[in-house]
Amino acid sequence: MSSIAVPFYQRRHKHFDQSYRNIQTRYVLEEYAARKAASRQAAYYESPGLGKTTCRLCARRARTLAHEAMQESRKRTHEQKSHVSDEKRIRFASELSALEKEIHTARHRAREHLDRLAVQRMVEENMALERHIIEERISRAPEILVRLRSHTVWEKMSVSLCFTVQGFPTPVVQWYKNEELISPASDPTKYRIESKYGVHVLHINRADFDDSATYSAVATNVHGQASTNCAVIVRRFREDEEPHPAAIMPFHLPMSHEVCFTHIDVQFLEKFGVTFATEGETLTLKCSMLITPELKRLRPRAEWYRDDVLIKDSKWTKLYFGEGQAALSFTHLNKDDEGLYTLRMVSRGGISECSAYLFVRDADALIAGAPGAPMDVKCHDANRDYVIVTWKPPNTTSESPVIGYFVDKCEVGLENWVQCNDAPVKICKYPVTGLQEGRSYIFRVRAVNSAGISRPSRASEPVAALDPLDLERTQTIHVDGGRKIVISKDDLEGDVQIPGPPTNVHASEISKTYVVLSWDPPVPRGREPLTYFIEKSMVGSGSWQRVNAQVAVKSPRYAVFDLAEGKPYVFRVLSANKNGISDPSEITEPIQPQDTIVLPSAPGQVVATRNTKTSVVVQWDKPKHEEDLYGYYIEYSVVGSNRWEPSNHKPIKYNRFVVHGLETGEQYVFRVKAANALGLSENSQESEAVTVQAALTCPSYPHGITLLNCDGHSMTLGWKAPTYSGGSPILGYYMDKREANHQNWHEVNSSLITQTIYTVKDLIEDAFYEFKVAAANLVGIGQPSDPSEHFKCKAWTMPEPG
Repeated sequence: MSSIAVPFYQRRHKHFDQSYRNIQTRYVLEEYAARKAASRQAAYYESPGLGKTTCRLCARRARTLAHEAMQESRKRTHEQKSHVSDEKRIRFASELSALEKEIHTARHRAREHLDRLAVQRMVEENMALERHIIEERISRAPEILVRLRSHTVWEKMSVSLCFTVQGFPTPVVQWYKNEELISPASDPTKYRIESKYGVHVLHINRADFDDSATYSAVATNVHGQASTNCAVIVRRFREDEEPHPAAIMPFHLPMSHEVCFTHIDVQFLEKFGVTFATEGETLTLKCSMLITPELKRLRPRAEWYRDDVLIKDSKWTKLYFGEGQAALSFTHLNKDDEGLYTLRMVSRGGISECSAYLFVRDADALIAGAPGAPMDVKCHDANRDYVIVTWKPPNTTSESPVIGYFVDKCEVGLENWVQCNDAPVKICKYPVTGLQEGRSYIFRVRAVNSAGISRPSRASEPVAALDPLDLERTQTIHVDGGRKIVISKDDLEGDVQIPGPPTNVHASEISKTYVVLSWDPPVPRGREPLTYFIEKSMVGSGSWQRVNAQVAVKSPRYAVFDLAEGKPYVFRVLSANKNGISDPSEITEPIQPQDTIVLPSAPGQVVATRNTKTSVVVQWDKPKHEEDLYGYYIEYSVVGSNRWEPSNHKPIKYNRFVVHGLETGEQYVFRVKAANALGLSENSQESEAVTVQAALTCPSYPHGITLLNCDGHSMTLGWKAPTYSGGSPILGYYMDKREANHQNWHEVNSSLITQTIYTVKDLIEDAFYEFKVAAANLVGIGQPSDPSEHFKCKAWTMPEPG
């Protein structure tokens, strides 16, 4: 079977039906068919079988007809193609016109929407400005338009005391009876207070003889306060029992408008929180509050504490209190300022306080790798030419350990600092000698490690080089005319030619590098100034060596340096005046230079627990040897990073601390080390990893219990959800009730109330009830709310609002 050649258009396309072909394909096929028909016709007329019977004219005519047919086919194809092109052009133009119309409509709508928003914003801004202007214009202190009026009534009658006050913002009114605050909740059957449209009324139900008193009303807002008072006299019906009104209240005399308030309510509006700062910065801790009533002569007292130590005005801290705000400003922060700060508002009515921790980081070191500055530099045991300086060591987390300290001194009024020790002292205590009597000095300390020297610490408080016993050796006698005669015991003892030897020579402090000797001056000492000379001898040598051969000692205390470590020494002291030198004192017991204190051992087990979204509570066991501890340093590290960061920069004394400033959801480990005068202990073992998340606790108490409806036998109550859910959703509420003047509370519901509205049934009509609500979550039941007001179970007859 011979194969048939497949046309080219069938080789290219799978579909051979003409309906699947486009115009170009149909045009090609028609042209191909025309050519093929013409070639067949030409072949027919030119074929050898027909050449003998067909003339050339007929062949030419056939070719012409074929050519005309081909032209006609092409023309027809071109017209079809042109028609299709016109249709596409018309359709495209109509679609473009519709699209332009839609775009125009959308632009018009968007412009109208923007114009409406602009007008609305302009109107809101103008309304806010006008409202602010109106509020500023109408803001004023309370002004009493209608004052209270005195009443005289019979027993068992009711009294209504009313007055009218205006002011903006709306004043808060409090009622007082004989200077004691009246609370309707304390006796709901006796008192009822109403406030409506600036008219304030105090209803006294069934007055008795004890209700005779002076009643006062105080209206207070942020701009001031105003008060009014009146007298209420309750008379008895029987004349023989009627008391004399003048013995109770002389109401015929003018009443004083000044009322002595014993209760001042302080409500904190904005509290200061946990703060992070750096050495050298300035900082202010602020707290705004509402004081009710706010009276200039009975203002509460604002007290600031750092770690339970009262803070006073100084060159480092400035205190401010006024206009509803208390502030503590730091002119130049130092690590000494780190700690727990507490603002305590003290009034006759009680104490209100708020607390937060202030962290002070080390400033950038002057030399890379140098330690942080020491802190808490203090002076002890000052005398004529001698003082002991103590300080606390800095925390070295990423730096190399501290190898010693330099102590500098500066005379008050000058600015030249002089280094006291040539070699670094390793213990956080140093006896400074060589002071000039009668002058005042300040001291600072610098830490040294292998990288360099730290920044200097904050300067100590000034200390005077004076003998504190001089005041004890003087006596003041007061004579007539306000004159005083000062008599010195030295004058009474008369002239002493050669003083006696000192007594009670002993070592008051022993270290590896020095020994501090103390003694008592000779008795009598005389009026001439005394100086002392110290001699030392190594046990077994038999020879004595003068320690202070060049400089005489004026104080009964001296630090002896340059002692051989591990060798015992004995000492004796001689006193001298201008007439001569005394005999030596008794020889001390053998004293061996050595450290009497040792480095503390590492703290015990460290336990970290969740606290808030950014803090963790860290607790640890105290070290075995905790004598003379300055405190503890806490460090933390992100799990897997092996990079430790200090949490506190000043030692804390307690074995519990809240580490703040952590990232929520991150895992941390903690370690602790102890610090004393010799330095820092080894690090404790790391705690278990803890994820920083809010701890699950019981919810706080609900508030705002309100009576929504009453039908005489049941009450519908509503309340507000707790402020803090305890980290878990609130599951429901429990409610308790009790009748007025009853002590015992009774449970209302046994199953959880899932809403903040509940109807209490089976109540006694016309009885007074109070309620309290407690919230419950996954952890447990939180604290109950404060008891509500006393609600009377009486049917509401007022129409429902539209």
